[in-house]
Amino acid sequence: MSKVNLRKSPARFSIPKLSYRVWKVWHRNFDVFTTTIKVNFLPSLLEPILYLLAFGFGLGGFIPSIEGQSYIAFIAPALVAISIMNGSFFECTFASFVRMYFQKTFDAIVATPVSVEEVVAGELLWGATRATINSTIVLSVVAVFGLISTPLFLIVIPLAFFGGLMFASMAMCFTAAAPNIDFFNFPSFLFLTPMFFLCGTFFPLTSLPIAVQGVAMALPLTHVVNIVRGVVTGHLVPILGLNPLVLILISLVWIVLVTVFFFILSINLMKKRLTS
Repeated sequence: MSKVNLRKSPARFSIPKLSYRVWKVWHRNFDVFTTTIKVNFLPSLLEPILYLLAFGFGLGGFIPSIEGQSYIAFIAPALVAISIMNGSFFECTFASFVRMYFQKTFDAIVATPVSVEEVVAGELLWGATRATINSTIVLSVVAVFGLISTPLFLIVIPLAFFGGLMFASMAMCFTAAAPNIDFFNFPSFLFLTPMFFLCGTFFPLTSLPIAVQGVAMALPLTHVVNIVRGVVTGHLVPILGLNPLVLILISLVWIVLVTVFFFILSINLMKKRLTS
């Protein structure tokens, strides 16, 4: 396990002390990303095309419409939301763990004036940036397929950053607890996979029992899907009988509160791991 003994372990849950040095960590990751941009760009481009062809046109040919729109128009915003989740989550689990445990990058950075808290915050901001990059690529594909119905679709870009920051913060909590890299199979299967299928992505939540809809509303991807679908297509499927505008407001407040909580929590957990 990677250990940094330069600072004492935090005794309690505390607000992290951050400075401009956070962006130094972000910039380091950005530089590495640009050197491998071809490898990073192609999967983000090809994946939504495959989904739209296979599910949108293939499966969609057997589904007349959903809530007054074609099936491909229904799933397109969900693919953007999924890219936000996957881009940030995998960056702050597998990639962060490699930098921390195998490459010893965290140890090297903390040997400079950059603090442990700033290293972790930089990682979280980079995870949010990866979510923004990935979702912008997917959004471009959706636009090429002619599946954008409102000029509000540009709201997706800032939403991707904040939604990505939420998923990155959650992911970093798993990284703080991971004894080895194989551990991430658990959150990938038990956390991401249920959201991938049960958060209003490939079918409306109204087709599920009310109790299951309530559970889905507790999952973060549901709220990202709600907002993205609303600003991309202008259609929002009511959940639990809520008015669409009320539903979007609830989703925005939920994302903000959860992001702040897990951002602080993940930094504290990582600081405890790296300084213990």
